[in-house]
Amino acid sequence: MNGVTHSLLRVLDHLADRGDEVLVIAPGTRRDGPKEVAGVPIVRVPSIALPKYRRVRVAPGGITRIRRLLQRFAPDVVHLASPFVLGWRGVLAAQALSLPTVAIYQTEVPAYAARYGMHGIEAMLWNHVRNIHQHSSLTLAPSSYTIDQLSGLGVAEVALWARGVDSSRFDPGHRSEAWRRSVAPNGEKIIGYAGRLAAEKQVEDLAVLTDIPGARLVIVGDGPWRSRLERSLPGAHFTGFLGGDALAQAVASFDVMVTPGELETFCQTIQEAMASEVPVIAPARGGPLDLVDSSRTGWLYSPKDLGALRAHVVDLLGDEAKRRAFGVAGREQVSSLSWKSVCSQLIGHYSQAIENPAPQVLGRGFSSMLGPGLEDTLPY
Repeated sequence: MNGVTHSLLRVLDHLADRGDEVLVIAPGTRRDGPKEVAGVPIVRVPSIALPKYRRVRVAPGGITRIRRLLQRFAPDVVHLASPFVLGWRGVLAAQALSLPTVAIYQTEVPAYAARYGMHGIEAMLWNHVRNIHQHSSLTLAPSSYTIDQLSGLGVAEVALWARGVDSSRFDPGHRSEAWRRSVAPNGEKIIGYAGRLAAEKQVEDLAVLTDIPGARLVIVGDGPWRSRLERSLPGAHFTGFLGGDALAQAVASFDVMVTPGELETFCQTIQEAMASEVPVIAPARGGPLDLVDSSRTGWLYSPKDLGALRAHVVDLLGDEAKRRAFGVAGREQVSSLSWKSVCSQLIGHYSQAIENPAPQVLGRGFSSMLGPGLEDTLPY
């Protein structure tokens, strides 16, 4: 499950516990399920699947239908979750109704485009990102790196909103010797990765770890690059998608976890590993800069320096005392970051947007990317 969806589900749980009225507007089809989550109804708007990632859907079109849905629901504030296509329609529709908006920056879409072979359009996409967030009442970014990134684009109203972690679910007590034997039957140390298997995650970089003596690379997750990665990492064990208690058991059973993606705006799996007392090795870019205290809870390496990545893994696998100390320090670092506290901060940001609803930029018409859509003729 991607981080955007995971954090949104925790927010919905929190709002439901408070007794707030919530409506979710999401890409999909009428056949997609579920129709509600945590008692919150979900309205699907027509969408198309991305050619190279069929499970990701985008909803291009105009604002008429979105405006109608918002007008009927009459919210106090509109939460734009990782806005780019549907979120752009949402911010313009909300602006037309004088509704405050809180835009959650979570995905570095322009850089993703290059990973998927769409070169030469990054400047245009960054311009679109700037437009979305300048039209919002308030933007929330998950890390200091992303705050600087948005500020550099000229987005003025940006605040930090990090993410929580369930330290009861992700706990070192879930470490399982039986699970470890099932993926590393010769008693190897386990180098773990947990996440989507997609181009932007750079899982192929882990090839530098496959020949470390006495170690086994274990890949937890699924995605469009799985077949390619199984060919390029023949010595690795692939578990497929794991969720719930199975995921918590797997993460706690790692000896170290590596997250090689250089486009992480936050990286929720780092906090989950730290809560499980597993040290993390990650590139020194984006969200990991805030999360990994290098040489105390894990190691950061310069992006693209795969030799350093390997050296840090070898260092931790060969030093049980250090590995243990890093793990304990990591859990201490995240123990206070409950989803309840993080979502309570979000409610405060909602209040700020309601008190100061004016966007930074007044509407200037539709983006050329997102022309009027057929769904604007539908009666709902």
